[in-house]
Amino acid sequence: MTMRIVVAIALVGLPLRLVAQDVRNARLNGKLDVETQTAVMHTLDTAATRGLPIEPLVEKALEGATKHAAGPRIQAAVSMLMQRLQIARDALAPNPGPRDIAAGADALAYGATREALAAMRAIRPNESVAVPLGVLTQLVASGVPVVRATRVVADLLRRGARDEQLIALNNDVRSFIASGASPQAALDVRTRGLNAVLPPGGGSVVTGDLASPGSLTNANGGKKP
Repeated sequence: MTMRIVVAIALVGLPLRLVAQDVRNARLNGKLDVETQTAVMHTLDTAATRGLPIEPLVEKALEGATKHAAGPRIQAAVSMLMQRLQIARDALAPNPGPRDIAAGADALAYGATREALAAMRAIRPNESVAVPLGVLTQLVASGVPVVRATRVVADLLRRGARDEQLIALNNDVRSFIASGASPQAALDVRTRGLNAVLPPGGGSVVTGDLASPGSLTNANGGKKP
């Protein structure tokens, strides 16, 4: 009886997997040359087997196609992203959602470390860290040094900052930069505002550069492919 149940479940699950594969094929079909699509589909299948989110990989391949990137470059970008998704998933264990994993992979691409992701998870063990990691990535993309951006976001989380406060911080920093302020000066101004409304917690928000970045480097050298 048990064996029949297992077989029945397998037979039900197989068409669902095939449908998902067909959907991915349909989205990529005609966008990539045959060799590149075959390689990308192999990467997608590997990612699915490892329990990684597939959508970021599909989007990465489509981005390369839109930019008319060479096939080998698209294959490399998709493969590197899968590696970052794996690192992010492991760092954000035990049960990260797809949004957390994708946000962690983006943060790694901009120079965040596995240790930084694990620290965010430790601060928020039972909540999503997709927004904090997204804000970290946006701050670095805006010109804030990665070590400092990591420390500021982590300190804000320790002090109980909500997602909407972090999003507002990021939006204000970008607005200040657009008006002519330096990224670090903009971050200084906005963190002072949050300092006034958040409890002291485990320490104040750092508004100066970290003196010793130490070994805070990521597997891709901090460069977004």
